[in-house]
Amino acid sequence: MDKPQTDGPVDHNMTDSGKKKQPITACLLSAAFFGALGSSFLYGYNLSVVNAPALYIKAFYNKTWIERYGEPIRAETATLLWSITVSIFAIGGLLGALSVSFIIKVLGRKGTLLVNNSFAVIAALLLSLGERAKSFEMLIIGRFIMGVDSGVALSALPMYLGEISPRHIRGSIGQFNSILICLGVFTGQVLGLPQLLGQESRWNYLFSFLAFPAFLQLCVLPFLPESPRYLLMERRDEAGAEKAFQRFLGKKDVSEELEEVHAEARAQDNLHTISVLQLLKSPAVRWQLITIIITMACYQLCGLNAIWYYTNGILREAGFAEDILPYITLSTGAIETLAAIISGLVIERIGRKPLLIFGFSAMAFFFSLLTVFLNFQDSVSWMPYLSYICILAVIASFCSGPGGIPFILTGELFEQSYRPAAFMIAGTVNWLSNFAVGLLFPFIQEMLQTFAFLVFVVVCTIGSIYLYVVLPETKSKTFLDISQSFAKINKIPVPSPAQEMELVLSIKSDTCEKVHNVIKMESSF
Repeated sequence: MDKPQTDGPVDHNMTDSGKKKQPITACLLSAAFFGALGSSFLYGYNLSVVNAPALYIKAFYNKTWIERYGEPIRAETATLLWSITVSIFAIGGLLGALSVSFIIKVLGRKGTLLVNNSFAVIAALLLSLGERAKSFEMLIIGRFIMGVDSGVALSALPMYLGEISPRHIRGSIGQFNSILICLGVFTGQVLGLPQLLGQESRWNYLFSFLAFPAFLQLCVLPFLPESPRYLLMERRDEAGAEKAFQRFLGKKDVSEELEEVHAEARAQDNLHTISVLQLLKSPAVRWQLITIIITMACYQLCGLNAIWYYTNGILREAGFAEDILPYITLSTGAIETLAAIISGLVIERIGRKPLLIFGFSAMAFFFSLLTVFLNFQDSVSWMPYLSYICILAVIASFCSGPGGIPFILTGELFEQSYRPAAFMIAGTVNWLSNFAVGLLFPFIQEMLQTFAFLVFVVVCTIGSIYLYVVLPETKSKTFLDISQSFAKINKIPVPSPAQEMELVLSIKSDTCEKVHNVIKMESSF
């Protein structure tokens, strides 16, 4: 008798429950990589791309002003225009985060990512052609549109990755978001080198590059499936969800995955996507929401963005020549990317909670050391080198957990109907905090001088303590299990064993009935 055929490769690794783990399929890897390439990579690239051509862009602003008004631009006006150019990216990001739940409701997860590429292409055209058109307004509008793209991407992508991944690798797949952000920052630093595009005659090509990752995503993502959870729970397309699960998981029998989604659907009071106001009022997710708000605020307020203000100054104090500073600065982007990759490799072994707590605690420790070293920098010749090592350690600590896990948690702590509203709130907190750091840190730095980093020590410490007390571990758990782990703190009754058994039997009964109907239909032919 012939042995039954199986679809897809077989992996002999075992889960804790004794069931075989499915290998990571090419379809799942493609969705994670190309989804992140046209989304989080562009966000990271835009964080660093304006640094190298800053002097040339300011010179372009002055030249354009003279041609229009016949006089050089005033210093305060030039500073204002440059500040707007930089900060309007965060304002666009906030708008994108506020609109993402409406776009996702209409277009789905994959559809939102695809349409979002249009913003990247439009921004690339405006930013790269602004000099030729002699319009600094085009650069400002382009940065704003690029911010909208990033605001949408940082919500839609983690949602998509979390919903297409098997739970035993959901964290590793989710870390593609963080890894590609870091890779984007590093790419912006490399392309901005004077030998490449960081020249007066080539700086506009730095912005033309924005269209390339967006184009690659447009070429690949249409051929990959939509989120099966979205198809089943929001579109009621069970056949489409089954096919999507089969392609992502590389196996024919996906009844267990379908049953898991059905169980989550049955456990929810409302299968329709709820609004932000409903989410804020719901006692069932109160502590999930508080956890996400605090974690996302700490993600921005922990001080990583502020560290870039000091990096070049510390390197100059250490005696490095001005012309080699860009090459030394590359080490920050390289360390960032390496730490994110290592985090992605170990997250399913160590867990989300330990990595987050370690990351914030290590940042608090190295910020404390940096404060000490900065105060002795003028009196000891080799102290700037220790300061620079501390900066690298802060960056590595951030990327080991806090740099990517907050986005993964936002998708894990909420069930399907709450998820879009949760990402809208998380995105709003993220971008408002980003804007606040950019606005307030120069004043904090002026007031506290070398003690400015103690503010971030307090933020990181508070974040670590809160996560230790409140956050449950979420690795390898279903979304329903994670939701129920908050039931006690939310003062929501947990289903009794009898109710859980009734739920399981109802799922099996429903599945058997569907199979019976299919057989009956086939026999009628």
